[in-house]
Amino acid sequence: MAGTHWAVRTRRLNAFGAWPRLVRRASDPALRPLERRVARLGGNPQDAPFWLMGAVVVGGLVLLGLFRWTVGFIESVRFVSGGGPRYVVAAIVRTVASVLQIALLVRVIASWLGLSYARWMRPVNAATNWIINPLRRVVPTIGPIDITPLVAWFVLIIVERLLIGLLLG
Repeated sequence: MAGTHWAVRTRRLNAFGAWPRLVRRASDPALRPLERRVARLGGNPQDAPFWLMGAVVVGGLVLLGLFRWTVGFIESVRFVSGGGPRYVVAAIVRTVASVLQIALLVRVIASWLGLSYARWMRPVNAATNWIINPLRRVVPTIGPIDITPLVAWFVLIIVERLLIGLLLG
């Protein structure tokens, strides 16, 4: 779809040919609102197909990640059901670490998009401030880049592995 729009825009395809008309008829219901939104935000409405393609790619990656997480969760429940209480605690440690890592990722992406102080970010900030704030006092910034979330990510991985090693080792 985005390729067809690009080919019509660059005059590689005739806008009134059968294929471009079919694509336009199929994509208009999704693109019209997106074109209006892009124009309201000061962008070029002709770039809407590329924004739609980006949204589809990101949405697909999110769905694949959720699927992978669900399969991993089911496998860990199966694993835990065969073990004792130590395995249950290890599963809880893994789950908490995974939730914190996702919260760190959301926090970083929200900061890139200028959404750090949005109302829906309050739980994410509350969940990650306890690890980010002490590290900010220790970890220097690299120019305009704050690597504290990356350091926090590695600290979480190390602590998770140490705790699981102590529990199951």
